[in-house]
Amino acid sequence: QVQLVESGGGLVQAGGSLRLSCAASGRTFSTYTMAWFRQAPGKEREFVAAINWSGGVTAVAQSVKGRFTISIDNAKNTVYLEMNSLKPEDTAVYYCASDRTAAVGPRKYDYWGQGTQVTVSS
Repeated sequence: QVQLVESGGGLVQAGGSLRLSCAASGRTFSTYTMAWFRQAPGKEREFVAAINWSGGVTAVAQSVKGRFTISIDNAKNTVYLEMNSLKPEDTAVYYCASDRTAAVGPRKYDYWGQGTQVTVSS
């Protein structure tokens, strides 16, 4: 079993920045892919970014490319999502996800965290 715990969400003004963290525990993660998704009120959950455990392969959604960066700290079993130039439309609950499938990108993942709220005010 894998446990994922997100943190770092909050309220920020448009144009501001936040860094989300996802701490993973419970298994050996050397073969895991990690991802971030988000879900805004009344909308479906959407893919944001993903990274393999070595950090050598990443994928980022077009809607956030150039503003969001995904990274990983293997020593801490933690994945980060650095969010810059935030817009009101980035407001959503952000979820961390993972599994052992090698494909890095928008797909179904097996393990999910509880989510962290990000609110961007205009």
